[in-house]
Amino acid sequence: MVIGNTTAYRRHLPHLRRPGAMYFMTFCTVARRELAPACRTIAIDCCVYEHQKTSWIECAVVMPDHVHLILAPFADFSLEFVVGRIKSMSARRINAERHTKGHVWQHESFDHILRLGESGRKKALYVCENPVRAELADSPDDYPWIWRSWIEGKK
Repeated sequence: MVIGNTTAYRRHLPHLRRPGAMYFMTFCTVARRELAPACRTIAIDCCVYEHQKTSWIECAVVMPDHVHLILAPFADFSLEFVVGRIKSMSARRINAERHTKGHVWQHESFDHILRLGESGRKKALYVCENPVRAELADSPDDYPWIWRSWIEGKK
């Protein structure tokens, strides 16, 4: 379905796509299997790899069994392409690390277009607090599987 310049489709979850939009994205491991620390490092590295190649990554947070991203795909790339690359590349590397085969990530992801008045930075700051709310770190700065464009991206 097309509404203005926004397209919509549905699998198990509804999905909206709008050119130039910034998205809040979450994808989970199969069966919510917890990733070992080395595998979380692989996942964050694969997220960061896409920054300024296929998309603007505002932030990425790898939790034990899921990943949060705030990102805006560049005009030549769809959200599915960018997230598909992250999931595919990280799954290959995670399977190599674990000496396993098969799916690492659930097929469908949750995504949400940030509204016109909704600040990507404000949403990113909220997302970056997830490890603190989950009692995995005392502050986002103490959590090793976080990447923020305005901090780590400046280094």
